[in-house]
Amino acid sequence: MNQLRLDQVTDYMHQTQMEQLLISDPASIFYLTGEWIHPGERMLVLYLNLSGEKRLFVNGLFPIQVKDASGLQITYFSDTDDNISLLAEFMTDEGDIGVDKTWPARFLLPLMEKLPHAAFINGSQAVDSVRLIKDVDEQALMRKASELNDQAMNVLASSVEEGCTELELSRLLKETYRVLGTDGISFTPIIAFGANAALPHHDTGNAMIQPGASVICDIGCIKDDYCSDMTRTFFYKTVSEKARQVYDLVHQANLAAIAAVRPGARFCDVDAAARQVIEAGGYGAYFTHRTGHSIGIEVHEFGDVSSVNTARLEPGMVFSIEPGIYLQNEFGVRIEDLVLVTETGCEVLNHFTKALTVIG
Repeated sequence: MNQLRLDQVTDYMHQTQMEQLLISDPASIFYLTGEWIHPGERMLVLYLNLSGEKRLFVNGLFPIQVKDASGLQITYFSDTDDNISLLAEFMTDEGDIGVDKTWPARFLLPLMEKLPHAAFINGSQAVDSVRLIKDVDEQALMRKASELNDQAMNVLASSVEEGCTELELSRLLKETYRVLGTDGISFTPIIAFGANAALPHHDTGNAMIQPGASVICDIGCIKDDYCSDMTRTFFYKTVSEKARQVYDLVHQANLAAIAAVRPGARFCDVDAAARQVIEAGGYGAYFTHRTGHSIGIEVHEFGDVSSVNTARLEPGMVFSIEPGIYLQNEFGVRIEDLVLVTETGCEVLNHFTKALTVIG
């Protein structure tokens, strides 16, 4: 167990008078214990209470080693055991019981029946709020993952050639990540040519590159359990004047949002900084998504850069800045960086050029 992180979680429980907490998200369990467990359809729960109980309930198919003397107890069960009754025996039927966001109803509902006097509440923020602030070691890991992502983007940009397809670039990317020594992709890459680039979450397909097409490459890898995420937009052979103007707007929106990142600013202020640039350029209706998302062990974590998130930025937060303009049946442009909030502003984790680039 990571005692500092655990103490921060229990501090949150004390502040919110959450007497018991059930953590089932594998990423959060890894964050607290250093153990990755992917249980499939089987129950996995880390149980905490304000009396200091720390007990992991896990199927015997996933044996783990306790690596420290933190007091973590492990209760194994088999496929034929009544695991809900086993869990309920360690719990008290009173007060607030926090449950994190990923626990399936097939486990939660039977437990609620066994503990009818307790109040079950959303306890996700007990861990999510701690994970939101990356410590020094996590920051270093995220820098490394982004450095590798920069290198992969360079390979992609230099590999676009006549006759290539989106899928071919995607396959090349995965091989590049292997050669670079990453642990794989952090999400399914988005490679989009031409009109496909007007679809923010385009499914990479068999489209073949054509002169004048915009080329969106939205890519990310995992290194030592931490994710990277970056988007660059290129143009193949030529670029129209309209595309140049749109690219410049998105670029300026990206820079404006980055400039707005500082401790005490709000996530919604960063979103507004990007959105105002694009709206002033006459393309506000074509910026159709939030400006960014938090990232760490998972590519999308708690906390986003949107107009409705009024939370304040704190040093150690890491999130994306990714404004875009999408013109249906024409082209799309998105530019994305990861930023780390520092004591005085922010550090941009990506260093691959954002200058308009014509490739091929």
